Amino acid sequence: MCNPYCFQLVDIATNWNILHLNPLGQVIFYLQGNAREGTVQKGDIMNKEKISTTKAPVAIGPYSQAVKANGCVFTSGQIALDPKTNRLVEGGISEQTHQVIRNLSEVLQAAGSSLDQVVKATVFIKDMDDFATINGIYSTYFTSAVLPARSVVQVVRLPKDVLIEMEVVAVL
Repeated sequence: MCNPYCFQLVDIATNWNILHLNPLGQVIFYLQGNAREGTVQKGDIMNKEKISTTKAPVAIGPYSQAVKANGCVFTSGQIALDPKTNRLVEGGISEQTHQVIRNLSEVLQAAGSSLDQVVKATVFIKDMDDFATINGIYSTYFTSAVLPARSVVQVVRLPKDVLIEMEVVAVL
């Protein structure tokens, strides 16, 4: 039901949340597990569920670790915090990348999904010179026959001055 073109919108006035663009550019709305093309009607409601686990760092702001909606799991960005101490792991980009992916794995498991079910990954890094190291570690965790679509973006600064942050969209 979800693919890399699936994203969440929130419109309180009409109570609809998931919009899908198929490869032909046609708009399809997912409402209560049903797909249809056309206009969203007032009163259409999508079920969504907050995902939370103590096996990943607690949210440090007004957001959920992940949200499960209509067959998809949307994770918040994970940084390299140890969930037991809620402190940044020691070391450099290698240690931080491993911790980020372990945190994502725990959030996905809490939602009933896994890294093998990821369809889109977005990676934010502080230094593009770390790309090869990140790529090598990433490839040990994402090993399914169909690898996720992915974007890697260098940014000026990340929360808690970490070196990497990653968010994913997965199917159930």
